[in-house]
Amino acid sequence: MSFTIASPERTGRPPSTGGSDRALVERIQHGSHPAFAELVARHDRRLRALAFRILRDPERVADALQETYLKAFRTIDRFRGDANVGTWLYRITYNTCLDEQRRRHPITSVDDAFDVPSREPGPADAVVAEMEATRLLQQLPDALRTTVVLVDGYGFDYREASRLLDVPVGTVASRMSRARRRLRHEGAQAAIRAAEDAA
Repeated sequence: MSFTIASPERTGRPPSTGGSDRALVERIQHGSHPAFAELVARHDRRLRALAFRILRDPERVADALQETYLKAFRTIDRFRGDANVGTWLYRITYNTCLDEQRRRHPITSVDDAFDVPSREPGPADAVVAEMEATRLLQQLPDALRTTVVLVDGYGFDYREASRLLDVPVGTVASRMSRARRRLRHEGAQAAIRAAEDAA
């Protein structure tokens, strides 16, 4: 199926405020293409901001959003309301952007997710500190590491991270607290070991 969505940003059409997202989904599931265009218009600005935060390139953002809307259109018949419509679109966008990142710039270590620049000659202690931070992050359990990468790496606030992870905001806050506590502890232990080795 060939299906192209014209972004509201390109058409200048303002987002619609009529009807609920759930009502639009029901209309789409009954074959209404205009309802899907309205859903896109309603969420495009927020999804575009999410995509840009990850990809940081307008052309790649446009490609990722086009793929996002295609995926959403093809799978919306299976949407049963287990999640908020906006959250559902948010997660499709996020996963599509990560796929785009992997295709063009495979993530091989945790610091890739933090967009650490290639290491030019510089102070040795800064390089060592970056390597140590990456090592400490890799020691965190998956749930804590993923949350830290979203919040401290990509700069999402707790509410945005909660939508992407499909957990309550309080869970994100708890994970961040636990992760930072563990990182501080591990960092202190590493410093002690380094001092002992140097003695």
